[in-house]
Amino acid sequence: MTDQRRMTLKDLAQELNVSTATISNAFNRPDQLSPALRERILKEAKRLGYSGPDAKARSLRTGRSRIIAVILAESLTYSLNDAVASEFLSGVAEVLDAHGHTLLLLPGRGHASQPPGSANIADGFIVYGLMPNNKLLDELPAQRTLVAVDFDIEGCPTVHIDDTAASYKIAQHALNQLPKRPAIINLRLTKEVCNGRVTAEHTLLPNTSTISRARLEGFHNALSEQGVDVAQVPLWNIEENTFEVCSPVIAEILDQPLEQRPDLLLCMSDRIALTALTLAEQRGIRVPEELRITGFDGIAEGQYRAPRLTTVRQDSVGKGRVAAQMILGRIPLAQQLLQTELLLGDTCP
Repeated sequence: MTDQRRMTLKDLAQELNVSTATISNAFNRPDQLSPALRERILKEAKRLGYSGPDAKARSLRTGRSRIIAVILAESLTYSLNDAVASEFLSGVAEVLDAHGHTLLLLPGRGHASQPPGSANIADGFIVYGLMPNNKLLDELPAQRTLVAVDFDIEGCPTVHIDDTAASYKIAQHALNQLPKRPAIINLRLTKEVCNGRVTAEHTLLPNTSTISRARLEGFHNALSEQGVDVAQVPLWNIEENTFEVCSPVIAEILDQPLEQRPDLLLCMSDRIALTALTLAEQRGIRVPEELRITGFDGIAEGQYRAPRLTTVRQDSVGKGRVAAQMILGRIPLAQQLLQTELLLGDTCP
C-alpha cells in the first residue's frame, strides 16, 4: 500500500491472495479456518495495519452486532467475585470467543453501568439467576433469542440442574448418621428481607421464583423419609452469598447453648458451608465429630482446604457453554438439564 488511506478487508484479501470471506472468518469465525491459515492472516494483517472488519459497518450491513448480552440477577461486582457466577461467565465467554462474538454484561441489581437502551445492540440474551423484577426483561427488544439459566421464563429455552434431586441426594447421605438437631441454611428463600432465622411471619418465595425452594424440597424429602418432622427443623436465611453477610447469621447459630446448637447443617451453597466451617473452627467446634456440614456448588475452594467439604458439584462452566451454544444456534433451543455429582469430603463423611 503506497497511500495513507486505511487498509480495507478487500485490500488485505488481494494482498494475501485469498477471498474476503476468508479474511472475515479469520477475525469473526476462527473455527472455519485452519489454525495455521488464521495465524498467517492475523500476522499479515497486523504488519499491514489492518485491525479487523469495521463492526459498525458490519452491523448496519447485516443487522447483527455479534454481541451477546448476559443479564445477571446480581450486581456486576458480586457476579464477578462469586465463584459460581464467574465460572458460568467463563463458560459463556469461552464459546463466544471461539465464534467471534462479544460479551455484554447487564446487571439486574445495583446501579446499571450501561446507559438506557444499551441492550438493544445485542443479538441475543442469556438471563442468569433470579431477577429482582421483570423491568429489565420487559425492556428487551422483541424477536431476539433469549435463554434462561437457573430461572424460568415462559416460552423460553432453559439450562438447569435438577436442584431437588441433587439436594435430596446429599441430604440422604448426611442422614445415614441420623442427627439430633438438623438445621437448614437457605440462600434468599423469603419474600421479605431476612438475614437470620425464618419465622412464621416470613413468606417463602414461590417455586417458580427461586431454586432455593427446589433445594429445600429435596432436603425435606430426605428428612421426611427418615421420620423427621420437617416443621421442627429450623430454617435460616442468607440474603447474599458472601462471607460478610453469612457470618452474623452463622455466628448466631453456632453461639446457641450446646443443647440447642445444630449437629448437622444442610447449606444451600458452598460459601455458606465454608463460612460455617471457618466459624466453627474459630470456636473450637470439631467438624465432623460435633458438627457435620454439607454444601452445594462444588467450588474449588471447598475441595482444596482441610477438612474438605462434602458437597454437590454442579458444572457452572458447562452451564455457560450450553447457554452460549444455544444462543448462537450451535445446538437446538430446548430445555437442558445438566447432571450433578456428589463429592464426599471430610465435613460429612
